[in-house]
Amino acid sequence: MATRLVQINMKAHDDTALGRFWAEALGWGIDSEGPGVTNLEPVDFAYPDPVAVCIDIIARPEPKTVKNRVHLDLATTSTAHQAELVARLKDLGATLADVGQGDVPWTVMADPEGNEFCVLEPRPIYQDTGPIAAVVVDCADPRGMARFWDEAMDWTLHEVTDDRATMRSAKGVGPYLEFLRTPDTKSVWNRVHLDVCPYPGDDLAAEAARLRALGATDPDLDRSAIHWTVLADPEGNEFCLLTPR
Repeated sequence: MATRLVQINMKAHDDTALGRFWAEALGWGIDSEGPGVTNLEPVDFAYPDPVAVCIDIIARPEPKTVKNRVHLDLATTSTAHQAELVARLKDLGATLADVGQGDVPWTVMADPEGNEFCVLEPRPIYQDTGPIAAVVVDCADPRGMARFWDEAMDWTLHEVTDDRATMRSAKGVGPYLEFLRTPDTKSVWNRVHLDVCPYPGDDLAAEAARLRALGATDPDLDRSAIHWTVLADPEGNEFCLLTPR
């Protein structure tokens, strides 16, 4: 049994407006499951496919109060492309952001609801990822996070150091999942989190039990209105275990 990363879940005051921004930013299509839920995925995409990690935007009234612990890094192909993308994102409503990054070759930005993301300088490792180079998770212990997620998913672990760990689909396509050592501590429910999914035919309850045995925990929340499983990784970052498909 194993899971795979299929999408990120992002909370928003206005899911429709934020969905339009990210669809334009990535060149993706927009779908809706109903009021308050906007789905984004590449055009002509057959979900789920490791070639892309989709975005699920959910309307929630709570305000954003701290820097997100999960963010997107966007890929570029040249310094000119990086500058063009930053300018286009500004036109769409993004702003420059200061998260203490100092003088770095990438550009830190925030979407119209303040969610941080990075527009990277061109890097050969990301030349075939699509518009999203990586999904990045802030953490205290990249090695510990790598141990958990390497067992939780069937993705391939590429790099593990004290400061950084990286994974990618075993098929060698799509964005990377990266764990970055940061000094910040988790203080609130994550407004952006990972959604993982078992494979067709796997038992959801058995998979949840396996993840708990690896170190996942059950966060305190009202589960009466949800049909999926909400867990937290060893550092307390919430993630959803979706129904196999």
